[in-house]
Amino acid sequence: MRDSARISAKLAAVRFQGITKVFGKDVKAVDNLTLEVKDGEFMVLVGPSGCGKTTALRMIAGLEESTEGDLFIGETRVNDVPPKDRDIAMVFQNYALYPHMTVYDNIAFGLKLRELKGFFWQVTHFTEAKAKRKEIDDRVHEVARMLAIDQLLHRRPKELSGGQRQRVALGRAIARKPRVFLMDEPLSNLDAKLRIQTRAELIRLHRDLGVTTIYVTHDQVEAMTMGQRIAVMHNGLLQQCDPPETVYNQPANRFVAGFIGSPPMNFVDGTVSNGHIDLGPLKIGLPAGHPVRERQGGQVTLGIRPEAIYDAGAKCPVAVTPDNSFDAQVDVLEKLGPEDTAYLDARGLSLTASLDPATRIHAGESAKFALDLDKLHFFDKQTEVAIR
Repeated sequence: MRDSARISAKLAAVRFQGITKVFGKDVKAVDNLTLEVKDGEFMVLVGPSGCGKTTALRMIAGLEESTEGDLFIGETRVNDVPPKDRDIAMVFQNYALYPHMTVYDNIAFGLKLRELKGFFWQVTHFTEAKAKRKEIDDRVHEVARMLAIDQLLHRRPKELSGGQRQRVALGRAIARKPRVFLMDEPLSNLDAKLRIQTRAELIRLHRDLGVTTIYVTHDQVEAMTMGQRIAVMHNGLLQQCDPPETVYNQPANRFVAGFIGSPPMNFVDGTVSNGHIDLGPLKIGLPAGHPVRERQGGQVTLGIRPEAIYDAGAKCPVAVTPDNSFDAQVDVLEKLGPEDTAYLDARGLSLTASLDPATRIHAGESAKFALDLDKLHFFDKQTEVAIR
């Protein structure tokens, strides 16, 4: 396919097929990524810094070339298609607004550059030129009203707050009516309250517009609340891609289990012994019929979500038995309003629990706690893969 080719397919699905990106001689930023983002889907790429998520996004935009593999937008292989012909719009972390332009001109700029709706300065017929100007003006005002920035169209970026600047950046992308939105950590420069508010606005916008959206973040809360599916990446490798509730409740491996969830999952190594897992100072019963029971004498890693630990003495939702209960001292207690985060010392084992504030446990006290055995996770100690 020649560089001048334009994407003509109506579909806006994005497909990575064995994509690898190597920097230098041996730095694999993305390693054999195979992933399909469905037409109209809101997909979140999430992972720690350096996991390859932004590199993957930049390859979709055409800002990075893949070393191996094929990338498709719709039914078109776009490896050799220049960025301007991919019909995508990208929203950056730092807004990337033109400081000398008003909000109106920032939003309209992309429209004026595109052959589809712009180039009205080349039109010789006055009536046609006037119609194109009106079309752009209508589009800018429509987008501004959608984002509640229609009162700011005369201002310049330096006169705006961070949240308003991010709305302008979003407006510039939306006005172009692209087939794919790419968003690279667009909320990371906003304060916590504004991040939550803008997060909800982005979800609403996607619902209203229905445009395929690929969103990159290192914030697992953003990923869980925004993505229809989330793709968890680590060291350039795709670890798991599923709906948020599946990733949370059925993590594919120890990395995913530890990365998704706040407070993070507790991990304790133990030995399978006679229907129990021996954790040293503690011995916990294994759920009946669980395949980990078959690993008699084997080493496994037990994963415990903080919310699966309960105060055994106050309206405990699970039956308290010797197989699921233990004594521990509360070293630190963080009062967070809807829940308390307790840091426990269970005879040398450090565990984090999310407790109901009504339990009235205090720091420095010892108490009995109970586990919900149905919510435990088990991982192979060597491979770190989940044991189902």
